[in-house]
Amino acid sequence: MVAVYLLLCAALVGLGGRLAWLQLVEGAQLQAKARSHQTLKVDPLGERRTVVDRMGRLVAIDEERFTLWAHPQYFNFPNDPPQRVRPPADVAKALSVVLAQPVDTLRRALGDHKSGVRLATNLDPETAAQVRKLGISGLDLDPYPQRIYPQGGLFANVVGFLNSERQPQAGLEQSRDRDLRRQETPFTLRRGADGTPLPDGLRPGSLYGDDLRLQLTLDARLQLVAQQALARQVKQWNAKRGAALVIDARNGELLALASTPTYDPNAYWKYDPGLFREWSVQDLYEPGSTFKPINLALALQEKVIDPKGTIYDSGQLTIGGWPIFNADRSGHGSIDFPTILQVSSNVAMVQAMAQMNRDRYWRWLHNLGIDAVPDTDLPGAVAGQLKTRADFTAGAIEPATAAFGQGFSLTPLKLLQLHAMLANGGRLVSPHITRGLRSGDALASKGTPTGVQLLDPKVTRTVIDWMETVVEKGSGKGLQIPGYRIGGKTGTAQKAHNGVYIPGARICSFVAVLPIEDPRYVVLVVVDEPQGGNAYGATVAVPVARQIVEALLVLQQIPPSRPVAAMAKPAPAR
Repeated sequence: MVAVYLLLCAALVGLGGRLAWLQLVEGAQLQAKARSHQTLKVDPLGERRTVVDRMGRLVAIDEERFTLWAHPQYFNFPNDPPQRVRPPADVAKALSVVLAQPVDTLRRALGDHKSGVRLATNLDPETAAQVRKLGISGLDLDPYPQRIYPQGGLFANVVGFLNSERQPQAGLEQSRDRDLRRQETPFTLRRGADGTPLPDGLRPGSLYGDDLRLQLTLDARLQLVAQQALARQVKQWNAKRGAALVIDARNGELLALASTPTYDPNAYWKYDPGLFREWSVQDLYEPGSTFKPINLALALQEKVIDPKGTIYDSGQLTIGGWPIFNADRSGHGSIDFPTILQVSSNVAMVQAMAQMNRDRYWRWLHNLGIDAVPDTDLPGAVAGQLKTRADFTAGAIEPATAAFGQGFSLTPLKLLQLHAMLANGGRLVSPHITRGLRSGDALASKGTPTGVQLLDPKVTRTVIDWMETVVEKGSGKGLQIPGYRIGGKTGTAQKAHNGVYIPGARICSFVAVLPIEDPRYVVLVVVDEPQGGNAYGATVAVPVARQIVEALLVLQQIPPSRPVAAMAKPAPAR
């Protein structure tokens, strides 16, 4: 009895010591291990919001994809005994049809591994459902979001893309990264003894997920027309690149911003990284003659020229020892201001702008924001280059070259903004491509007129009427569309690099305003370094602008400005 008593006492002492060890020494470790078994932590997948165009068409979307993992030590088919483990060859044979891969390939991938074999990645939901339907134990589908761009390269220049690690690399994906990330928070769930998740432990809002979408102002239909027309012309003229932009002058919304060459964001790794930037927003050029209407508006605003007056164009003149010629090296005699735009007279423009005080001229260019970054949501926008006030006013040559759009530089986006100012009555609007976040299928209404008033509406109205004569009688005749009043201005400028003009290199452009009776839309086409002796704004840029304008008239349902004469009916056959 004593021996039994002592044995029991020793057992109790040992049990107490063990309990003390578990509680005091290993308690925290065991508690953490228990918590890991009792709770399930769910980390966010990092999903991003959908991007749509102005009509709700998909531009960028996250689609669910799956990675298939295999654990051969647990292979078991439906209706098999629970303890049976199937050989890898059986599983490879069952998966070969679903994954469209040879049995031998899958068998080699499985090898002799016991667990953690990645058999396939980037599986679409339909294929994943077929794998689940097989009901094979030991196969694990790991879901993850995949960024898809349904429009391919159509919006690549502005939307950008995500790399393989889902890091934004360009465009709106990068500049609006915070807005495009869905509201997701990690949360934990308690699990029952059999592993079933229980609602206990969830905090309010843990499972909340928004359905917000980023809506663009761009129209996929107009964007497609612009990109295709631009690509054909760039190829035909063997040009370096091209850009086409369309803006609603009332509120600054861009309806199209196309450029070529472009790339496919779904396979970005196949393309030159230089294509990932939108050059019409980030690269500077001298606008040339397309800036002449802006200059004439400044001269009218300052009342240094008479809108009904004339200027004598001799074909050439010398300013500060520098000769200045017209593009065709010929004079046009005494001409009015509409004719100056029609024939694009450099000499007449120099004489007209010489009437303005040099300091006032520089201040206007500065106030227009030539040397400032445009107020826009387009990523990567840059400021133009303008000579300092001292350099500009020191001699007559700087204002003279500025009179016909050279000697300073800006982006195509900035030039578009300035022509929108002429179209809307003198308000400088902010060009933008987003309307903001919208819930579900809801779309935002058109923006309201905005902008800072800089010019007198009467001044801009006069210049717009002069631009109409360029399409009616001048270099913009290729844009004549029966029944519609359209204004425009061609431009063929020399191309400079590091302050030196490149021999033979030029930039051809054309800007259009429509409809003249109530100006609303501005179209700008710029083609960089077209090849050939006949490469001018009228031959290179106007044909692209015409196709864009024709599409714009249909898409925006713009009625004719005047009745179209009925076509004569053919005589009946006899």
